[in-house]
Amino acid sequence: MERRVVVTGIGAVTPIGNTAKDFWAGIKAGKCGIDEITKVDTGDLKVKLAAEVKDFNPEDYFDRRTARRMDLYSQYAVVASREALKDSGITEENTDMTRVGTVIGSGIGGLNTMEKDIGACALKGPDRVSPMFIPMGIPNMAAGNVTIDLGLKGESVAMVTACATGTHSIGESYRMIKHGYQDAVLAGGTEAPITKTGIAGFQNIKALTQATDKNRASIPFDLERSGFVMGEGAAVIVLEELEHAKKRGAHIYAEIVGYGASSDAYHITSPSPDGEGAARAMVSAMEDAKIKPADVTYINAHGTSTHLNDAGETMAIKKALGEEASKKVLVSSTKSNTGHLLGAAGGVEAIVCVKAIEEGFVPATINYKVEDPECDLDIVPNEGRNVEVKYAMSNSLGFGGHNGSIIFKKYED
Repeated sequence: MERRVVVTGIGAVTPIGNTAKDFWAGIKAGKCGIDEITKVDTGDLKVKLAAEVKDFNPEDYFDRRTARRMDLYSQYAVVASREALKDSGITEENTDMTRVGTVIGSGIGGLNTMEKDIGACALKGPDRVSPMFIPMGIPNMAAGNVTIDLGLKGESVAMVTACATGTHSIGESYRMIKHGYQDAVLAGGTEAPITKTGIAGFQNIKALTQATDKNRASIPFDLERSGFVMGEGAAVIVLEELEHAKKRGAHIYAEIVGYGASSDAYHITSPSPDGEGAARAMVSAMEDAKIKPADVTYINAHGTSTHLNDAGETMAIKKALGEEASKKVLVSSTKSNTGHLLGAAGGVEAIVCVKAIEEGFVPATINYKVEDPECDLDIVPNEGRNVEVKYAMSNSLGFGGHNGSIIFKKYED
């Protein structure tokens, strides 16, 4: 028998707030987390803007030795996970920790560490490479550090599907609980890619905007969009089997009822231009949730602010929902607030969906000015709306053609 799965905890470190509460307040207020890059000397870079996490001091969260042994992407994951677990109320006294899993991925992993130590090897020789290079750099170590920090002894998995990582992590965690393998899972994504190499790499494949106006840089669905803005941070949600959550008296944010995944099988970086692969993921998620397209109130779009993504995702939504439903559904991209957090994006946007359901508020696509006839959905421009949301869908599309969609529902006993 399939089990119901609910969301009982949320945690986040983002460019607009270093807790889930502050992040959501920033979303509701239409806050933009994009500004001039401070972590990298941009003198010889064409890209000047990013969405950095602000006021994050590792020694506020870790002793000095521990902080030095964790790459920044792992630090973000641990801080977000601590918040999510505390928020859920799960403890050793009320839960068997061997039945609590961890599925936290990263699109890149410890890029700060890799850049530093590969540079040291090239310039000064192999003896100057830190013995912590491997355990700090490998992309599974965020999940590993979270399990160690919190004592989580269930399944521990690190998804790596580029910008779909966070959504796939949540979707696969949902299946683990639904089919009885775990009672609860901490799921999400983390990323710390704002380094010289990270910016240069995305810059040189023409993915990043070179805009210098922070309010006209990450502008999903706008005709003048010119690429995405690099973001960083982490977001983790606690998924839990419904009866287990009820027995503990947990606060339930929403229920997760659908998950779909697909591959474009088209190109290493470009999405399928007709949106066919993304549409299949959305259809699969709706079939899993046993709902009709007209039931979906809100879609948090992948919406990266690149020409190909936004036009292709618009087509995908129309294919998946049909013309009638796609005219009525509310679609916004909160990457206009946060930039693109790569592997962490799906986790951040899942929190947006569960809070939209809980509070009856659909956030805006901010800084929108110029209408694009190719992107003719209701993208909730500039002002959020108070709307009852029963079903919310979150989409993520990753380099390599990885597509994922998850559907949350207003919880009803």
